[in-house]
Amino acid sequence: MIIGKVVGSVVSTRKSEKLVGNKFMIVEPVHHMKGDLSQIVAIDIIGAGIGEYVLVAQGSAARIGCGVETAPVDAAIVGIVDDGAGLE
Repeated sequence: MIIGKVVGSVVSTRKSEKLVGNKFMIVEPVHHMKGDLSQIVAIDIIGAGIGEYVLVAQGSAARIGCGVETAPVDAAIVGIVDDGAGLE
């Protein structure tokens, strides 16, 4: 799981049937969790907004965490960070 900041959104009118009705956000991992990723696209099941710090699950944990075990999901926003002191 990583912590990142929501920096934008993605609109996709054509996608897998299993993803219809879901919102996608662009998340930039915080500095010390970046690794080789600069930004990721994550399915948003909790209603995060641009500028918020979020918890992102990846891989099979993302599919299970958002209840879409058979959908092509690799990253999911599963929480909003209330206090981000020290993240940047």
